[in-house]
Amino acid sequence: MEVPCVRVEREEGEAARRELAESDLIVDEVEIVVEDGWLYIPVTDPDAIPPTFEVVTRDLPTRTTQQMPADILGFEPSYERLGKIVLIDEDDPELATEVADAVVASALPVETVLNRASKVKGETRVRDWDVLAGNGTETVHREYGCEFLLDVARVYFSPRLATERHRVAEQVEPDERAFDMFAGVGPFVIPFAKRGATVVGADVNDVAIDYLNENARRNGVEDRVTAICGDVRETATEYENWADRLVMNLPHSADEFLDTAVSLAGDECVVHYYDIQHEDDPFGPGEAAIRAAAEPEYDVSVETRQTVRSYAPHELNVCLDVRLTR
Repeated sequence: MEVPCVRVEREEGEAARRELAESDLIVDEVEIVVEDGWLYIPVTDPDAIPPTFEVVTRDLPTRTTQQMPADILGFEPSYERLGKIVLIDEDDPELATEVADAVVASALPVETVLNRASKVKGETRVRDWDVLAGNGTETVHREYGCEFLLDVARVYFSPRLATERHRVAEQVEPDERAFDMFAGVGPFVIPFAKRGATVVGADVNDVAIDYLNENARRNGVEDRVTAICGDVRETATEYENWADRLVMNLPHSADEFLDTAVSLAGDECVVHYYDIQHEDDPFGPGEAAIRAAAEPEYDVSVETRQTVRSYAPHELNVCLDVRLTR
């Protein structure tokens, strides 16, 4: 069957599939095919595909035997995939069990289904999970050619941010010095290091730091990665005036760390500042906070105002890419 397809390199396939699925652009009746290191994803509307993707026409087989959860349930359930774990968020226990059973019975290559049992809690931003199928909460997640071992019950990780992380990583140049102030298991640190940067990652969660070190080893970049456990305001003093690039992905309280960010910045530094604000003025409060912390020591120039995703009704998760020049 001749259909328009997005063509991506195989290692970037899962992140691309997820992004297209979130926009409901994948043709479910046609197979996704891998050939010669390329993944061909059939799409419904080539004109709606983001310009970052390559669109080609390809003869692909129709799907015959593989069933997805929606085929079994009769409706499209909401879920996220993280390695071989599927994450759902259902308040009704019976519906949660029904969705989990459908996921297991489907063609999805998963081993475990978890249902959110709490909101993100505490300084380490972890949450509780109910295991509905399979066992264990550790998995290996892959995105854009990087591999991350993690335990969803012990560290914070959001697969929804894969596209945003890739957007930022593509800006990194070899020989940069980058500092992730809230590094987690390394979803910014590892791709930065793979692009040739020297990277420091800090986190208050000692479990996340252990995974960060392991993920640096898994991805062959341990010689370019330094992991620091503790509050970055107290543990990073030796890196003052050091960074060419800073990542501040702690949207609810990154403003509390701006003085430290300014102290870490070198003579010229790009700051990726994440925030959650009302849709009426999603970027203004963050820009004002950065200017208050950095001026007059630095000239402040906002290079990109990026909407990452909708966070809650009338609230947006956004990123400001800001250049500081001393």
